[in-house]
Amino acid sequence: MTTKQIPSLQQEFERALGEIRTRVSLCTTGLERFDLERIAVAYSGGLDSAVLLSLLQTYAAQHQLQLFAFHVHHGLSPNADQWLEHCEAQCGEGVTFDARRIQLERADKNGIEEAARHSRYAALGEMCLTHRVPLLLTAHHQDDQAETVLLQLLRGSGVAGLSGMDKANHAADLLGDSMLLMGRPLLQSARTDLEAWANEHAIDFVEDESNADTRYARNALRHQVMPVLARHFPGFQQRFARTAQHAQSAQRLLVELAAQDLAACLDGDCLDVTKLEQFGTDRVDNMLRYWFGSRGIRMPSTAWLNEMRTQLFEAKHDAQLCVTHADCHIRRHRNLVFITPKLDPAVLEQTPVTFNWNGESSLHFAEFSGTLYFETAEQGIDIGWLAERQLTIALRSGGERLKLAWNRPTRNLKVHYQACDVPAWERERLPLVFAGGQLLFAAGVGMDCHAFATEPGVRVGFRWEFDSV
Repeated sequence: MTTKQIPSLQQEFERALGEIRTRVSLCTTGLERFDLERIAVAYSGGLDSAVLLSLLQTYAAQHQLQLFAFHVHHGLSPNADQWLEHCEAQCGEGVTFDARRIQLERADKNGIEEAARHSRYAALGEMCLTHRVPLLLTAHHQDDQAETVLLQLLRGSGVAGLSGMDKANHAADLLGDSMLLMGRPLLQSARTDLEAWANEHAIDFVEDESNADTRYARNALRHQVMPVLARHFPGFQQRFARTAQHAQSAQRLLVELAAQDLAACLDGDCLDVTKLEQFGTDRVDNMLRYWFGSRGIRMPSTAWLNEMRTQLFEAKHDAQLCVTHADCHIRRHRNLVFITPKLDPAVLEQTPVTFNWNGESSLHFAEFSGTLYFETAEQGIDIGWLAERQLTIALRSGGERLKLAWNRPTRNLKVHYQACDVPAWERERLPLVFAGGQLLFAAGVGMDCHAFATEPGVRVGFRWEFDSV
């Protein structure tokens, strides 16, 4: 009977990194902004990232890759300046070093730990874009994965939370660009393996004193809970890692189902309630979470989701339902569900803005949260006439009237909104465009025919589009 040979840390690292780099090569769009022969490590100077940098130096030399080390200076520790100097000194020939200093608001509502995490990844993403690096490696290992799974379990997270960290994922939510890939090639390696490698190769690293502060949840688990688990359940980290892999598989299936369900229920940017009602509760919730995620909206709690679903399904056909979320409003109009922005009351009191048109295809108006498009039209306004006028964009003040066509009557905008089935909440923020005192265009309704050119020439029509939520 032969003994199974355990792969060395270097072998396990190279196998995992090979799989990660294959995922980069499968990207088909957006890669023209990057150099595929470049690779970076998030380098804090601590044990984990120092070992990762050491492993990567060997790999980069063998595969002729240009290696970068990116450091983020948080300024929270009195030793932060020394850490930056240490990291730069450790990056000898063959490693391009770069660093960013960030300022943190200590009173951040999500806590200093969460604020530091988001600011750190934003800085790392910016450095990746600056140096055209498509792949950023972090030194998360098996013990980190076990801590993540346990933290999510204690928070009552679902399958997505228990999935922990993936070996590689597009990092749009953290790094700000969907074409950047973040890889964790040490995720199957134990911290003890990293410590042994550091000792064997005399790797110099720094110690962050905040890692011993058990006021932080992760540190409390690491120092007070994990040692107890290790005594009573040796090897629990590997089993937690397997749990994360099973959860990742289940989550992929849930996402696939949600994408299919969303496609079946979408009506433009809205959801059709009559189609949604054909699904069971669990399937509806799965699809709604996927919909929110695809729109960049923070994931709601189970209690909030239950309440929203109940209101959406039980509302009367003509009810103007609005459910408030931290990032937006969820509204129902007839049989459609909308995601709409939360408006600052000042927006609805926005004073008119005057402007001139100089032939642009579009003009963005941040004050009104949208863009006015100028498009060639068979029936429209003469471009010469339009260019000579001072124009005004404003919200409805009341009493405005508009005539859509010569064979149709002039009507109050309220009547037009009703005829066009414009939801009540949209009407108060849809802008109007005037030339002097003449109404040219009402967003959500159309152009006033009184301004249409009657002589031959190039004509344009207007179209309004709100910024996405």
